[in-house]
Amino acid sequence: MPLKPAQLWHLLQTKQTAFNSFNQTSLEVLRRYRQSLRLAAQQTNPQLEAALTGFTWVGARPLELLGQATNWQIPSHCNWGNRQASLEWAREQITGITTFAVDGSQVYPNKDVSLPIALVQVGWFENPHLPDGTYKKDVRLDVMTPADLTDQVNGRPTDRLVNMHRLQMETERLIEYMRQQPEPAQCLVFFDGALAATFAEAFDAETRAFHIQCLLNLVRASDKYRIPVVGYIDNSNARDLVVLLGQLYQLAEAPGLRDARLLAEGMHWGDRTPIFCCDREILAEYQEHSQSIAFTYLKAHDGFPVRLEFPRWVYEDGLHEQVIDWVKAEVIVGGGYPYAIETADQTAVLQTSDRQMFYQILQDWAEQADLRVRFSRKMVSKTRRR
Repeated sequence: MPLKPAQLWHLLQTKQTAFNSFNQTSLEVLRRYRQSLRLAAQQTNPQLEAALTGFTWVGARPLELLGQATNWQIPSHCNWGNRQASLEWAREQITGITTFAVDGSQVYPNKDVSLPIALVQVGWFENPHLPDGTYKKDVRLDVMTPADLTDQVNGRPTDRLVNMHRLQMETERLIEYMRQQPEPAQCLVFFDGALAATFAEAFDAETRAFHIQCLLNLVRASDKYRIPVVGYIDNSNARDLVVLLGQLYQLAEAPGLRDARLLAEGMHWGDRTPIFCCDREILAEYQEHSQSIAFTYLKAHDGFPVRLEFPRWVYEDGLHEQVIDWVKAEVIVGGGYPYAIETADQTAVLQTSDRQMFYQILQDWAEQADLRVRFSRKMVSKTRRR
């Protein structure tokens, strides 16, 4: 039955006070933190570090000089009269630079199929940005068996096991690519997500360690092969700078406030924050790279600034400005999102027709292999209707 608009409208009206109260509280918290940001932005790096003495896991520690960055914003002065001018700038920045991105897709185990089975596919896009327009894209598949989908020790859900396998395939493909490159100085690798695995804190110990190991391997490979890898987070929930300001000025905790919203005021396209070192407790498990995840926020579209994470060596080698310009060029070409990641996603995604083909091939193969796989009447009916 379709949604009843009148009923929904009435419910929203009756609950308007609760929404207004939340909004007013959020705005007051934002005001206090932005006021503290303006104060912090007037401090030099040594002053800030001195104020943080005695604190552990402060969220972020400055790498780049802060004194000349008003409100922690570094202007880009990227002003073009039209899109064609911006595309010409992007072409100047990225011609001859090879960008590479990987993304994944999956078919989770289906309760309408008696055999526990999942499909994971990763797709990649390599673009050397040459005048002839050549590029490479391809996919790699893997099938997860009942043994892969059973966790008798931790009892992890099968969907989580599938997601873990997808992450492993994505990071391994990125590392494989970096290892094969003869000219690392002309490469940029994109990872669609965060390099700091704070999201894994909610998982059991084994799952948490698995995610950390995948990302740690990626950071180590970037360091070893000297190829920048950028973790691109378009809608970041990170709170590193919020935590930093809260500790500096003893502010009340603001669990609903995110760095991206805190920084958004006054930022224009191409502006970014100074570069900080991520300083979170989970990074203690990154072994020799516990202080190796650098980040900045970049205004890349009309929404909140995006977060870029990359290995610290990129900053220490003086490559950060160049790498950020490459990222901006990719965003321009992609119309607000890096073209390489967008194309890798389109390459990897499993459409409805792909899923139907998967189950059809599975059914045919099971019959040939003399495996008794039962498909529910519901699935058979859906397949027939579609």
